[in-house]
Amino acid sequence: MNIAIQSNGLVLTESLRAYAYRRLHTSLGWAMTRRLAVWLSDINGPRGGRDKRCKIQISLDHGKTVVIEDTEEDMYAAIDRAAERADRALARRLARGRAFSHDKATTLAPADQGSDGNDER
Repeated sequence: MNIAIQSNGLVLTESLRAYAYRRLHTSLGWAMTRRLAVWLSDINGPRGGRDKRCKIQISLDHGKTVVIEDTEEDMYAAIDRAAERADRALARRLARGRAFSHDKATTLAPADQGSDGNDER
């Protein structure tokens, strides 16, 4: 999995980068996605408040993307919550695709031969 981590308005320390990589790899490693882009930013700068943002963009096949954004007071909490939400959103998106293809396959299946009422007993 290719994880690109960028920051805006804050210093991206090696420990923060390692934490984000480890957390996202743990949450989304099952998905076999091609590219995962993460933007970490401090919206208000030094003024404080609930302004640490983690935005995750997951690139899927056929040009589809899943984007999750979360804002918290602590950057580590924002990464945790965004990773959890991304995991659920990705599972939901992939399940929709699987459900659609399975539904289509069952509608094209031939009709049951024994259901015409002429059963021999």
